[in-house]
Amino acid sequence: MTFSKIYLQAGRDEAVRRFHPWVFSRAISRFDGDLNDGDVVEVFDSKNKYLATGHYHNGSIAVRIFSFGAMAGGPVTPDLPYWTQKLTHIRSIRQAIVTGDTNCYRLVHGEGDGCTGLILDMYNGVAVLQAHSIGMHRERDTITDALKAVFGDELKAVYDKSADTVPDEYGATVTNGYLFGRTSVPHPVKENGNTFLVDWITGQKTGFFLDQRDNRTLLAKYAQGKNILNAFCYSGGFSVYALEAGASLVHSVDVSQKAIDLTNQNIAANFGNDDARHEAYAEDVMHYLKAHDHKYDVVVLDPPAFAKSLSARHRAVQGYKRLNAEGLRRVAKGGILFTFSCSQVVDRELFYNTIVAAAIEAGRQVRVLHHLSQPADHPVSLFHPEGGYLKGLVLWVE
Repeated sequence: MTFSKIYLQAGRDEAVRRFHPWVFSRAISRFDGDLNDGDVVEVFDSKNKYLATGHYHNGSIAVRIFSFGAMAGGPVTPDLPYWTQKLTHIRSIRQAIVTGDTNCYRLVHGEGDGCTGLILDMYNGVAVLQAHSIGMHRERDTITDALKAVFGDELKAVYDKSADTVPDEYGATVTNGYLFGRTSVPHPVKENGNTFLVDWITGQKTGFFLDQRDNRTLLAKYAQGKNILNAFCYSGGFSVYALEAGASLVHSVDVSQKAIDLTNQNIAANFGNDDARHEAYAEDVMHYLKAHDHKYDVVVLDPPAFAKSLSARHRAVQGYKRLNAEGLRRVAKGGILFTFSCSQVVDRELFYNTIVAAAIEAGRQVRVLHHLSQPADHPVSLFHPEGGYLKGLVLWVE
């Protein structure tokens, strides 16, 4: 199969040689063949030496690389054997790092797994595919066949949830739906022995916040006998772990009634319908924090991304500061705050400094106990630090 070729300007190939998976448009000198969004292209240096293969898009990031020549031994064709081999290798890594009574995890984490533009989450035999590029979305049928080859009878269904994550104009032509099989939702999964009901059709992201698994486990170590606030609770992940660990009281708060309903379903699935230790509130988190004087031994602040672009970063930082100042005021003396940001454009240093400013505003003495991140099934390429989006701190509050 013949693919269009892109040639880089002299001296603009070092990033690709260092395995950075993005080629920016300003680095391109010329190209051979017709280029359309989503096309597979081969990348060459100015001396006509092959470097990589990726998907083209007419934008600032012109090529998203999924295979480097130095690692693959030469040009590749993204056909069924290619994807089957790649997913088999990635699955072997997941089998080594996802342990315990857990059947939900991230199988493919974009650039961190050499699959730029592709997310694959596994939910007890169901794969939810989320493409972030046109090219990767066009690979969906081949990827589905590769999943069937890799998982065999373990694979119950593949669901495509890409309509809101691919570029807008193309996304208007995309309909979410099953690519293989079908199963009812909400679908039960196990995470460290806890039961969760996942709805990938109407739920946020691919249906569940898999990236907080390790941090939920850490929360459990601080939960026994404690009063806990789980703010922005979504489906109640932190709440379930806290109750399982013996928390005395857990309040779950989210502005979405659907999220509260799902939280209550998850509490019932693990502890029955009459666990008096849990109360859930469909309420704006900032309003709740300001309106209630209750002090908690542990407060969890896990908001959605406040900024998805650099232009929104300043406003996001101010939002994080106000939220965390209020959260710190709700922590009892000697209590703990778990606080997170999943905004990629807010890096670790900026997030840390924002929490410092919040602590000053709240007038609280604070010690850092833990620096938190995403789990091992959300790997970050050493050459693409942009993939490290989740940041968190565990703070001891005096």
